Amino acid sequence: MNLSELGSFLRTRRARISPAEAGVISGPRRRVPGLRREEVAQLAGTSVDYYIELERGRGAQPSAQVLAALARALRLDEDERGHLFLLAGRTAPAGHGTAVHVQPAMLALLDRLDTTPARIITDLHETLAQNRPATALIGPPTSDSFVSRWFTDPGSRSIYPEADHPHHSRVLVHDLRAAVARRDHDAQSMAMVVRLRRASGEFADLWDTGDVAVRRGDRKRIIHPELGVVDVHCQNLFSEDGRQRLQFFTAPAGSPAVEQLRLLSVIGVQKLAEPSLP
Repeated sequence: MNLSELGSFLRTRRARISPAEAGVISGPRRRVPGLRREEVAQLAGTSVDYYIELERGRGAQPSAQVLAALARALRLDEDERGHLFLLAGRTAPAGHGTAVHVQPAMLALLDRLDTTPARIITDLHETLAQNRPATALIGPPTSDSFVSRWFTDPGSRSIYPEADHPHHSRVLVHDLRAAVARRDHDAQSMAMVVRLRRASGEFADLWDTGDVAVRRGDRKRIIHPELGVVDVHCQNLFSEDGRQRLQFFTAPAGSPAVEQLRLLSVIGVQKLAEPSLP
């Protein structure tokens, strides 16, 4: 581990990337060519003080999750990401989860969807990256699997009308079964199944049906604190190996959601920054 070199590497990567590349709104009085330290911290989901300490070559060894978040925020390629992990004394993960490397083509496409709510998730529904419109619509991302939270945390269901909950439960379980098979029943996905079977009778009953279906698209009603119920199309674009997907939300033509999503870009995340939604 070389925290001094790690700090230097973070500084050079931060200076290299422009606000536009990172999806950051740049004001007229900006004096630095790259990102500010507080902007990197915000994009990576860390505290500003912690990130400053990292750049100074101080503080505790960052976790794999923090390093992966910094790699995404700074748009590091595969070699740069591996170097970042090496300097921090970590082995770059090659498997799944929130520490996995986001596929560059998907991240480039996400960067261009600046007015469309969109996010990149794994096949276990872990959020890897998310744009500002998505945060405004569904709340800030979390590091754990949405499937796990759906069946263990009742609060995670609050953004959907109660009448829609049985439908979402079914499609999440069906999609998870497809993911487990695609992974050849690996340790991570099977551990999730075992854990959820123990924690949720609803999950166990749905899993035991044996039903399977990849979730390629769906119609969702999302409860927004300012706009009410927003009825949108949710579509998924899959990576070649099926392990990552770009999920985006659009309004059906001529529906009230067209105006609601337009207003969403005005409201932004200012209301969501206080109590965060699941």
